[in-house]
Amino acid sequence: MNAIIIDDERLARNELKRLLENFPHIQVIGEAANTDEAGALIEELHPDVIFLDIQMPGKTGFEWLEEWDGYLPEVIFTTAFDEYALKAFEVNALDYVLKPIELSRLSESVQKLEKQLANKTKSHPEQVSVSPQHYLSAQDQIFVKDGEKCWFVRLDKVRLCESMGNYVRLFFDDQKPLVLKSLNALEDRLDPKVFFRANRKHIINLNFIEKIEPWFSGGLQVTLQGKGEKIEISRRQSIRFKELLSL
Repeated sequence: MNAIIIDDERLARNELKRLLENFPHIQVIGEAANTDEAGALIEELHPDVIFLDIQMPGKTGFEWLEEWDGYLPEVIFTTAFDEYALKAFEVNALDYVLKPIELSRLSESVQKLEKQLANKTKSHPEQVSVSPQHYLSAQDQIFVKDGEKCWFVRLDKVRLCESMGNYVRLFFDDQKPLVLKSLNALEDRLDPKVFFRANRKHIINLNFIEKIEPWFSGGLQVTLQGKGEKIEISRRQSIRFKELLSL
């Protein structure tokens, strides 16, 4: 398993590296002193996990996570402050480890990481290698069950997919059922010519776009047909969006 350490304190990074030497199957492949450096490293190296400090110069770990819309590995927070624990799990962090880090506590985190990655492999083996023929077309019908209700719906009727932690809410007609699937796993199955990842939380059906407006920080905002949902396309994804739809 490959890891990146993100912490503005060099001594803290060195100490965590020393502790991780007790786990030979984890390799530290990069270090970053701030979130700006971290983003470039993550995109380049695609680690399995990041050990992320919270209080850093510039953006905090939480601020960075809220804005980041690129590849996101598992997140283990490392911090000297215990008051952020609840918020850490609200943003779907795998674990929250207090400094000074003890080897026994780090071992618990590593076990969680191993279990999480093993479950991902079992639940979504298609993520290992997905080729275009594995995509579901817009004409394919999918079975959706939420509680006692069931639907058999064509994908071209789904206008929006919204991440809700380990679930995804599908928007079609007047329905908004939840399905037990991550947004990343769903993205791997959807045809990218029809479904576009707008930001960390949303995938939109391009055929449902009614209006496009400039938005903050170089991003865009689209309004969808049907219920008029307004979805922000992040600055990074706006570049891809324009390239995809330009002549």
